[in-house]
Amino acid sequence: MKNILVTGGAGFIGSQTVLELAEAGYLPVVYDNLSTGHKEAVLSGKLIIGDLADKKKLDQVFKKFKPGAVLHFAASIEVEESVKNPAKYLDNNTVHGFNLLTVMIRNNCKKLIFSSTAAVYGDPIRVPIKEGDRKSPINPYGFSKKMFEESLGWYSNAYGLKSISLRYFNAAGADHSGKIGDDYPIPTHLITRVILTALGRRPLLSIFGTDYPTPDGTCIRDYIHVKDLALAHILALEKLDQKHSAAYNLGSGRGFSVKEVVDMAKKITGVDFKTKNSPRREGDPAELVASVELAKKELGFKPKNSDLKTIIKTAWNWHKRHPDGY
Repeated sequence: MKNILVTGGAGFIGSQTVLELAEAGYLPVVYDNLSTGHKEAVLSGKLIIGDLADKKKLDQVFKKFKPGAVLHFAASIEVEESVKNPAKYLDNNTVHGFNLLTVMIRNNCKKLIFSSTAAVYGDPIRVPIKEGDRKSPINPYGFSKKMFEESLGWYSNAYGLKSISLRYFNAAGADHSGKIGDDYPIPTHLITRVILTALGRRPLLSIFGTDYPTPDGTCIRDYIHVKDLALAHILALEKLDQKHSAAYNLGSGRGFSVKEVVDMAKKITGVDFKTKNSPRREGDPAELVASVELAKKELGFKPKNSDLKTIIKTAWNWHKRHPDGY
């Protein structure tokens, strides 16, 4: 199983995973339409520019490279955009995902690691969130991921597809080398927006809501370093032979408030950038923190890089070296 197909492998998390796959001895084959990814981010393996809507080209890739497994990152990820344009999200994240499954089954490739999200849970019934908790997404983005996740169980029963869904919390940071990092067209991640503000690329940082029932009134989120996320995919890949359909949370298991993130960023960057208290955003829960005990127990997951200082320090290093992105 040396050849691994990585859809969306030119994106933030995908490119980091491609790097880790190569270091682990695999041969990554990246399939990306570069709508939000960057060819410069693909530091290992083979890059093929293509879209999941193109089943003919996808089929050609499977026949040529005969991948032993697929790591599926390709998706649209902006929550607010998904509310305004749900058709795009159901098309890209669900319909095109089914295209991938069809071609996989046709080519007898029956191992899949799926890039899912904590958004499948919606408003949590408890914190920390466990894998078996209620899944009631509050936006089309989360719904599209939940729909695909649930379909994998049926594909397992009918076609023998083995899959693991990894539910990310807040991916952040950058590779320690500073060579690859987060360069999304519209920055949505808090830590990315914080760093860009410190660099003067944004006039100020809006803090959405300061009256939440948390110690300092701002939202609390669980941040996981992109390297830890990438390494978790390799652990999941190695576990696939023992699983037919499973899902795991991936986070640090600890939450930090928006104000804590801002304070740490000011300390690391040495920049006292401007912030603005703004009204709450609709649909923002007060606290989202992962229970990662199942991933630790069954995958051997160890988030070694996900302390807040390391996350912000590596993100700062990346953005300083690439102020305009790739």
